[in-house]
Amino acid sequence: MLRGLAPQVLGALVRRYGIFDVCEDAVQEALLAAALQWPEAGVRDNPRGWLITVASRKLVDQIRSESARRRREDALALATPQAELLSHPADAVPATDRDDSRSRPARP
Repeated sequence: MLRGLAPQVLGALVRRYGIFDVCEDAVQEALLAAALQWPEAGVRDNPRGWLITVASRKLVDQIRSESARRRREDALALATPQAELLSHPADAVPATDRDDSRSRPARP
């Protein structure tokens, strides 16, 4: 039954949200939830509607999570000094707090 409903649920989500790969992931998560819950709780009265609802909620959660991650990354990028963003770790000069002029050999 789930195999037959999967294309219908995916089609409904793609029509509504238009992001195929994200919709596909959400449908897979909804199918997994159904496979785990339905053997114990029983198949819902409207399995297609249940799958669309669960997949839609999973999709919205995923979009919100991605949006929050991007906001955090943008905030971090804005808080980081530009010179630090542009420098390469290999170009960085290690900072030292000690005077190592005495440990160097004397020049002839």
